[in-house]
Amino acid sequence: MEPLPLHLCKPYKLSSILNRLYSLIHVTALTSLIYYRVSSLASTPLASLPAQLLVFALELLLSLLWLLNQAYLWNPVSRRVFPERLPENEQNLPAIDVFICTADPKKEPPLEVMNTVLSAMALDYPSKKLHVYLSDDAGSALTLLALRQACAFASSWLPFCRRFGIKTRCPKRKYELFKEHIRIAEEEKSSATDKINPSIVEVIIDKSDDEVRTNQVEMPLLVYVSREKRPPHPHHFKAGALNCLLRVSSILSNSPYILVLDCDMYCNDPTSAKQAMCFHLDPKLSPSLAFVQFPQKFHNISSNDIYDSQLRTTFQVRWPGMDGIQGPMLSGTCFYMKREALYGIFLQKELHHLKESFGPSNELIISLQRSNQRKTIGNGTLSSTLQQEAQFLASYNYETNTLWGKQARWKSVFCNPSRSAFLGSATSSLNDTLVQGTRWNCGLLEVTFSKCSPPLYGLSRMPLLQTMCYSYYALQPFYSLPLWCLASVPQLCLINGISLYPKVSSPWFVIFSSIFLCSLLKHLVDVLVTGGSVQTWCNEQRIWMIKSLTCYTYGTIDAILKCFGMKQPCFSPTNKVSDDEQAKLHQLGMAWRKDTGLVPASVALLSFVLSIIFLLLGSVVLSSKFGSGDFGNGSGGDGHGGVGHSGGDGHSGGGGHSDGDEGNVGGDDGNGSGDGRGGHASDGSGGGGGAVAAAAAATAAMAAMATAATMAIMTATTATTATTMTAATATTAVTMTAAAAMTASAYMAAAEDT
Repeated sequence: MEPLPLHLCKPYKLSSILNRLYSLIHVTALTSLIYYRVSSLASTPLASLPAQLLVFALELLLSLLWLLNQAYLWNPVSRRVFPERLPENEQNLPAIDVFICTADPKKEPPLEVMNTVLSAMALDYPSKKLHVYLSDDAGSALTLLALRQACAFASSWLPFCRRFGIKTRCPKRKYELFKEHIRIAEEEKSSATDKINPSIVEVIIDKSDDEVRTNQVEMPLLVYVSREKRPPHPHHFKAGALNCLLRVSSILSNSPYILVLDCDMYCNDPTSAKQAMCFHLDPKLSPSLAFVQFPQKFHNISSNDIYDSQLRTTFQVRWPGMDGIQGPMLSGTCFYMKREALYGIFLQKELHHLKESFGPSNELIISLQRSNQRKTIGNGTLSSTLQQEAQFLASYNYETNTLWGKQARWKSVFCNPSRSAFLGSATSSLNDTLVQGTRWNCGLLEVTFSKCSPPLYGLSRMPLLQTMCYSYYALQPFYSLPLWCLASVPQLCLINGISLYPKVSSPWFVIFSSIFLCSLLKHLVDVLVTGGSVQTWCNEQRIWMIKSLTCYTYGTIDAILKCFGMKQPCFSPTNKVSDDEQAKLHQLGMAWRKDTGLVPASVALLSFVLSIIFLLLGSVVLSSKFGSGDFGNGSGGDGHGGVGHSGGDGHSGGGGHSDGDEGNVGGDDGNGSGDGRGGHASDGSGGGGGAVAAAAAATAAMAAMATAATMAIMTATTATTATTMTAATATTAVTMTAAAAMTASAYMAAAEDT
């Protein structure tokens, strides 16, 4: 009899059909738009040709990004696991190494880091099969002392969890004595370290004489690792820290599976390890499976979630969509990885080739041929030989002239259980959110500019849809260019008599408006289906606009500077220090500035005053451009035909121009031009098309002026990156949305329709 399956995969058939139908309709509309652009270029005056080509190129870029984004919606699936069907004898389960990385005790409080360590040690898994490694890139004595205190506390905490079946293994507010020890250590020890850090590898054991130790169960192995860093030699930040832990753990525990966690991402469900094993131990799936990805979720999300900190689109739309193709991307945390997958095809090579790939360490080479052989460690100390070898593996130049990390291929699955497996701390201030987003987008573009660029490197190595998914994230920062240009160029062209879009009465206008409205509606439906609200939809639209103007822009600039060697690589950890006042405002849905709290009223007032000034100037420009009084002349081209200035006494200006056709009608006795093509209307009812177009032109011009005011404020507030971002977003959130109503937003929302 065939054993019951450890997991089930269920496709979202209805959602898939609706998504594909929407994609077909949208592609048809985009094709019509492209046809309109190409056909109108032949009749475009030479003076307006550069603007037409620029807008056309930007629309093509946005259409490409939208098309890439549709790959996530092609075949979404959900998975269900059955941990109770795993082998009854837990000693038959494979061993797991847990990697936790921290880099700065000032931004990542040791107390929060120890919460994560304790929760990992308390996983519902055999203690002999569990090994926890903490990488401290700061080499902080405070972090090391805190880890020793955590080990002493765990000797009584872990048996308590197992005895009473406590689900949440992160002991928040239940260990006052432990917290007091950490606070005393923070006062006595400085967290600052020299830039040159020697390699440190220490096995942590509880050396206290507590009576509880005599009756406690065996503790998981706990190891502190601080790798050697010697500037200016590169150490590759978090990736380098994980590589170091991979090497050191290979000669100590060498578990076949690895759990990677950020220092603030504690284990909320102790059964997550067994859930992951439901995939890794499936004989049909296991040979090709590299890792099981869990979603990142956060315990401090406000009800409004004004910064979209829950990453709803990523973990509720895109990752399930990728799971239906060949598996989600590696999210950097909350995943169970197969160690063998990281070694790639190099394991099949001969000894001298292995040393070229993995370095000169004999112990490391030997560990490649075996797994799950935990070294015997007496009294918590390593033998001198093993200690020396571990420190050698943690040295700054071990990877030099090797093929370490050059090649690896894998398949993955996405597991999203009803109870959050892991919970972390989301950013609760606008500054931290934007700085973090800038770092992410800079990293994405660095991959784009590398030899492993997904659009080029991945096409011959991955399925088409999976390549599209990776390419979307690789090109995502380029949203900034179309947004800035389409929020300003069309309006400036309008002021100068260069029209770019069809008039309202034209059938082509339906194409532009349908793309805009259908995209917004599709995004709204996705939000509601995944449990969000209309307010969530509004917040996501707003924060996306803000991030596009700031994070995508600054991330692109940073990546380009690094590419040309004009900026040195740097890493600034996200600030995890909690602030009661900041947290309170965040829960209330209020923006927070790091320096002065709420966005200063002076910034908002300055934005308002400048916007009014530019709006008035815009009105003067339009009046002088298109005429005034009883009669006026309007020019439009193929974008805003019949833009005339209405006069008094029922008279209407004439002289509309549309698609190369001219029509002039005198304005007398209530007669005026209807659509700029020579039509007449009587009894004061004329000028319909011209009036609508005139109103549209005035609105667009006003929006352009407001955009100019915003750009002026941004230029004036470039003291620091974080301050610039905050000042810019304080004014652009409203003005840019209005400026891009029928231009940028029509395509921005289309491309971000998930």
